[in-house]
Amino acid sequence: MKRYQFIFRKGKLLLSHNTDSYSVPCNEQFVMTPAESTIIHPLGTIEGVECIGYCTSSEQTSTLEEKGLRESYDLIPLQFYRMAGKASQLIYWDCNNRFCPVCGTPLVQSDRICKKCPSCGKEVYPTISPSIIVLIRKGDSILMVHSLTFAGKYKGLVAGFAEPGENLEECVAREVMEETGLTIKNLKYFGSQSWPYPSGLIAGFTADYESGELRMQEDELDSLDFYHIDSLPEIPKKLSMARKLIDNWLEEHGKTV
Repeated sequence: MKRYQFIFRKGKLLLSHNTDSYSVPCNEQFVMTPAESTIIHPLGTIEGVECIGYCTSSEQTSTLEEKGLRESYDLIPLQFYRMAGKASQLIYWDCNNRFCPVCGTPLVQSDRICKKCPSCGKEVYPTISPSIIVLIRKGDSILMVHSLTFAGKYKGLVAGFAEPGENLEECVAREVMEETGLTIKNLKYFGSQSWPYPSGLIAGFTADYESGELRMQEDELDSLDFYHIDSLPEIPKKLSMARKLIDNWLEEHGKTV
């Protein structure tokens, strides 16, 4: 029976390339030789076809091309991109959890997303790191920032990881204050998104400016400002939650980018 095979090599997704299109390889046999220590991860199905994920260290010649996971968003259908993200997270978890964190004994796969220590019984599951991102409105403008970690010149939104002991709403307020010096009001949940780079879950929010003067956290950002709806800078690509929040705000004003 043919299976869609989400294969990763050195962190890159391997895709079939046919003239002007890319696709996830589908075959009965392994398209590439799985790495010796890898687990073959069952991922679910797409249109009734079983999907598996694994990594390979083989450099064998093939018709497959290496593509970054983010890059693959523009190359394959959304449901395949999402499945590739799931495969990437499971492979990352597998490769980074070989030994028991309590006693050091090699872990054994005991379930689809669980490893168990045969010595002390410790169970290890994939770690998912929760984070927030927030679109802050001020009249017909929104607050946009450029993080030191951004690869391009585009401007994004305030974002950050949740810390122990706080809920997501508290995380938003803290991140906004730390990065910008502002307080916000009318905080509302927008939606969430898996962010497999390598294992995040982003919760998106909207809010309104309440008070304060802009004060940039220089070890996190190199610019921030409010931008009017008619003079936005370069914005993030469609892949991101930031773009979804910005697009929704624009649509509310009858505009698109």
